[in-house]
Amino acid sequence: MELMELLKTRRTYRRFEQRPIPQEDLEVILESARYASSAANRQPLRYLVIREPAKLAHVFEHTKWAAYLPPEQGTPREEERPVLFIAVLIDEAISSAAAAGTDAGLAISNMTLTAWDRGIGSCIIGACDRPWLAEHLMLPEKWYLHSLVAFGYPTHTSRCEKFTGSVEYYLDEQGNYHVPKRSTKETVREF
Repeated sequence: MELMELLKTRRTYRRFEQRPIPQEDLEVILESARYASSAANRQPLRYLVIREPAKLAHVFEHTKWAAYLPPEQGTPREEERPVLFIAVLIDEAISSAAAAGTDAGLAISNMTLTAWDRGIGSCIIGACDRPWLAEHLMLPEKWYLHSLVAFGYPTHTSRCEKFTGSVEYYLDEQGNYHVPKRSTKETVREF
């Protein structure tokens, strides 16, 4: 896919087919995270792949979805849930969570763009029960859960719309997402 089209169409997807992601695609997604820039090249990020159905269900129960929508619209139903989570972790023995936040964002961007290039949608989840997940995912003491990224083949579309005064995304009658985006002219100044 051409780069600007990839950037424009890589949106958040919250409802997925119940079709597994091939191992070779997962490996490329994870490899793409490795190529992300890292402050001082410290490379403090670690990743935990969760794809076994019972574990996925357990993790899912400790996440929150689509804050602008009522839960019955924004939270995936059981037959729409992600087929894969990647937990993005920061090894605080190497770098603090505050210092490594940009590293995490860059790695997540690489993973979600790589996935979308293969037709795999994603949803970045920061609204989760970190203490519960840290305990139940058996994270080492110095590892901080930055976020979860949900992956799967989307069952809906998600597209950018012209900003008309509200940043709240919404669903149309078919359940497709519309995401208002401010214009470049509105967001850029020259000095």
